[in-house]
This record gives sequence, structure tokens and C-alpha cells, in this order.
Amino acid sequence: MSVSVNSRRTRLRSALAVVLTVLVVLPTAALFLRVLDDTSEQRNDTNLEKQGVEYLSALGGLITSLAESQSSALQGVFAEPAALTAAVARVQGVDERLGEDLETSERWSGLKEKIGRLPGVTGDSSTIYEAHVEVSDLALELYGAVRENSTLNRDAESDIWFLQEAVAVNMPEAVTRVSRMGDMANMVAGAKAKQRPPLLIQFGHEVLAVQEAASELTDNLQEAANDTTSGTLSGNLVSNLDRFRRGIEAANRGANFGGAPDVSAMVTAQSTLTTALNALSGVVLQEMNTLLDDRIDSLNYRRIEAWGLLGVAVALILVATWWTRTRAREARESLGDSGDSAREVSVRGDSTGPGSGGAYGGSPYDPVPNYGGAPNYGDSATRRERSGALR
Repeated sequence: MSVSVNSRRTRLRSALAVVLTVLVVLPTAALFLRVLDDTSEQRNDTNLEKQGVEYLSALGGLITSLAESQSSALQGVFAEPAALTAAVARVQGVDERLGEDLETSERWSGLKEKIGRLPGVTGDSSTIYEAHVEVSDLALELYGAVRENSTLNRDAESDIWFLQEAVAVNMPEAVTRVSRMGDMANMVAGAKAKQRPPLLIQFGHEVLAVQEAASELTDNLQEAANDTTSGTLSGNLVSNLDRFRRGIEAANRGANFGGAPDVSAMVTAQSTLTTALNALSGVVLQEMNTLLDDRIDSLNYRRIEAWGLLGVAVALILVATWWTRTRAREARESLGDSGDSAREVSVRGDSTGPGSGGAYGGSPYDPVPNYGGAPNYGDSATRRERSGALR
């Protein structure tokens, strides 16, 4: 009976060990898979955002070159500027690598085709201007497609969100509006008296658009600097942002809103603003790239940490399993030894079995009285003695 009870206890302990192991393994595996899936998804999103930053870097040169091409065409130079040719080639190379992921290839193909047609546009200044406005508007739409398809506009970190809003919306808008404002000032100065009023209205619209873009750009950059983990963002923005503000002030003075614009002042302001915006764009894109790299490093650390915790959990489970099996084997061996001893004691203590030698001894060599036993006719000497005693 004791052997059976101990055996059941051993089996029960083994079963409990298995259950506890499963209860440890399943939550650990589930937690690991969840962390691994989460980090993998965030890594993919971050890499897509980095692709967006790279594409935006190429578009910065394109939008500036389109502004230069517009000014040159209005001055009678219809050949495509070398800067625009280089910018188109750069965007083409980036789109060949990233266009499929960012879903920009079709849009870029249409924009590239229209850029190629610009040198062939002829007519008066209004016709040339409208043709370039159409192309630059398409370029601004491409900016929007990149920021949306790369998920930059849905980034959870406030500093990156404000930076992408500044570099993908406010800056290209400011470059385009500044260029149009300067060119419109030249068109107003060269227009006849009857043509001047509508041109002045358009010019005033561009001046207000520049001021609005500059205000939004300043606000977004200020918000990014106030809420960032970067130790270099604020310092890098200060000097370039001050230069940009001085350019805006010079443009407002040259615009002489309500009167005749000062063309020479507008040209100087346009050059200053374009230079400041290009510098700001480079700083912002570099800061965004650094912040995204830091995020990837953090995700890689979390991934390594998850693998390490899984390894520790597996090691603990293996040790626990080995220890449980060892204890179970020792218990079975102990139970086996106890069973053999019990059977041996049982055999030695049985006095009723065959060859036990009777109740008095337990050995076949112990003398046993033969009271009332059957006569032994073979022993004549003993029989005579008993007969004599009776007589």
C-alpha cells in the first residue's frame, strides 16, 4: 500500500511540474512575440519615415530650381537651368529606389514630363508664369504625397511632427511664394497701366501668402525646439531662423504693400530668403534623420532585451525541468528500494509456508514435539523402550 501511495505522489508532483512549466512558458512566449511584433512594426514604420526624409531632401533642390527656372523664363531665358537638370536627375534616382514604397512613381513621372515641357512654353509673361505655377503646384503636391505615404505626418513624437510640417509644408510653400512674389513684382513694374491693377492684386496675394507661410514655419519650428530630445536642434535653428526673419522683413519693405514695389529690394530679399530656407531645410532634415536613427537604436535595444529575457526564461525552464526529472527519478529509485525491502521482510516473517519448520522454530532443523503424531514403525528401538515403560 505504501508503494502505491508514494508512486501516486510522485506522479502528482511530476504533473504539477509540467503544469507550472506550461504556465511559465506560455505567458513568456506570448509576451516575447508581442514585443517582437511591436518592435518590428515600429522599425518598419521608422524606416519608411527615413525614406520619406531622403525623398524630401531631393525635393528641396527641385523646388528651389523650379523657382530659378521661373525667374529665368520671365526674363527671356527659356533654356532649362543646369541646377534644374541636376535636381530632376537626383529626384529621378531617389524615386527609382523609393518610389514603389512611397507610391510616388506615377506622380513624379507626370511632374517630370511637365518640367521637360517648360523650355518650350512661349507667349507673354502671364502665359509663362502660369505654366511655371502649374508645375510648382504639382511639386508641392508631391511633397504632400511623400509626407503622407511615408507616415511622417502621423508620427507620434511631437518634435518630429512639427519638423516634418515645417520642412514638407511650410518651407516649400515659402520658397514657392517668395519666388512668385519677386517675379510678380517684376511683372508689375513692367506692366502697362491697364494691366497693372490685376497684377497688383495677385502680387498682394503672394505677399500675404509669404507672411502666412513664414508665420506658420516659425511657429512649427518653435514648437519643435520646445519639445525635443535633440540637444542640437535649438542651437542649429536659431541663426538660420533669424536670417529667414530678416529676409521676410526685407521682402515686406520691398513689397511696399499698397504702393509700387521696389524691385531691387525684392530681388535682394528673395535671394536672402531662398538661402535661409535652404539652410533651414538642411538643418531640419538632418535633425529628423538623427531623431529617427535614435529611435531605431532604441528599438534595436528593446529587441535585444526581449531576446535576452526569452533566453533567461528558457534557461530557467530547462533547469527547472532537469531538476524536476532528477527529483522524480530519485523518488522512483527510493520507492523501488523500499518495495524490495518490504517484500524481503514479508518473506522472512512468514511462518506458515512450506518448509518453515513449524511454529516453534522457523527452521527445519529445530526439534518439534511429536505429541499425538502417527507412530513411526521404522524406529524399533524407540518402540521397544515405550513398550517396556508401559509394562
